[in-house]
Amino acid sequence: MKSKKFMMMVACIALLTSCGGKRGGMPNFGDNEYPVQTAQVQSTSMQTTFPATIKGVQDVEIRPKVAGFITRVCVKEGQSVGAGQLLFVIDNETYQAAVRQAQAAVNTATAQCNTAKLTFENSQQLFENKVIGSFELESAKNTYQSAQAQLAQAKAALASAKETLSFCYVKSPAAGVVGSLPYKVGAMVSSGSVPALTTVSNISSMEVYFAVSEKEMLTLSKTAGGANAAISNYPPVKLQLADGTMYGHEGKVMKASGVIDAATGSVQLIAHFPNPERLLKSGGSGSIIVAKDDNTAIIIPQSVVSEVQNKKFVYVVGNDNKVKYTEITVDPQTDGNNFIVRSGLKAGDKYVTNGITKLSDGMEIKPITPEQYQKKIDESAKVGTDGSAKGFVDAMSGKK
Repeated sequence: MKSKKFMMMVACIALLTSCGGKRGGMPNFGDNEYPVQTAQVQSTSMQTTFPATIKGVQDVEIRPKVAGFITRVCVKEGQSVGAGQLLFVIDNETYQAAVRQAQAAVNTATAQCNTAKLTFENSQQLFENKVIGSFELESAKNTYQSAQAQLAQAKAALASAKETLSFCYVKSPAAGVVGSLPYKVGAMVSSGSVPALTTVSNISSMEVYFAVSEKEMLTLSKTAGGANAAISNYPPVKLQLADGTMYGHEGKVMKASGVIDAATGSVQLIAHFPNPERLLKSGGSGSIIVAKDDNTAIIIPQSVVSEVQNKKFVYVVGNDNKVKYTEITVDPQTDGNNFIVRSGLKAGDKYVTNGITKLSDGMEIKPITPEQYQKKIDESAKVGTDGSAKGFVDAMSGKK
């Protein structure tokens, strides 16, 4: 019998303990008592993140002006080159022959021009001695002028042939770093080849492109007194690299696009970043981070906010202790725990912090402080886990 009684007592204790566990943490006080907090202005540092694309200050696609087979590749990928440095050589036998032909034409035209000059000078002497008439003199003069024109035309053709020949020697138009080299020796290339022979990027400093909304740009422009002033006053920006690390140098916004992207409703901004270590590469990606201090922020926990159809609400307590279901707007940037309220709640307003699921608009409550609320929870939990089971054990064991 003692054993059976003991087993019944253990089962009942387990049952009570289970029930008490479910009630643990539920405060044992009036249903209309709710913790209330007063909204206060605080200082906070906010960060706004924008997707970004990295480009060199000068990215030049290298394309040949003439068609032909590549006979030499004079650089390697990633090599630093100077302006005018030779990059590629294209087969130039045909163009050298054209230069020689043009040079021969110049020689012929020069000889003809010299002959015409002698004839004209001789005709002048004969005319002065009244051996020939003006017709013969004018004819000699016209022949000489025609020979001069033919010589000039031959020289122009030679210059053009030499320039075309020079196009076979593809040189870098600017200083920078050589990109990929998709073509090897023997490849046939032309001005329309896709992709280009290579890209030379000036990466001493980098341009980082990111976009802000049209609304934000308008706000900045109105506040600063114009778009140019808004760019000048834009705070320094930081760059988060693709691996999540922060780039070691700050950037400065230098310019903005003059048009708004109709598809996205955004304005593109361009920030310059120094690149002394050449860590940044043209074509890379990352995120621009803009830090902004706000000394008038109202910050509330996300747990006090209810959300309905993408709208956010809090219960604001009036002077008559009745709650009002109030819509608020918050900053899209959050830390995961709190909201920064932009409208709907002002400093000095009181809002309910716990039990909002039990409230309804216009309901009258008895406000208590969060500390009082927590104290009642602790007391209720203590009674639920200790008092009930202990009293039952005492009763079952016959203790008074």
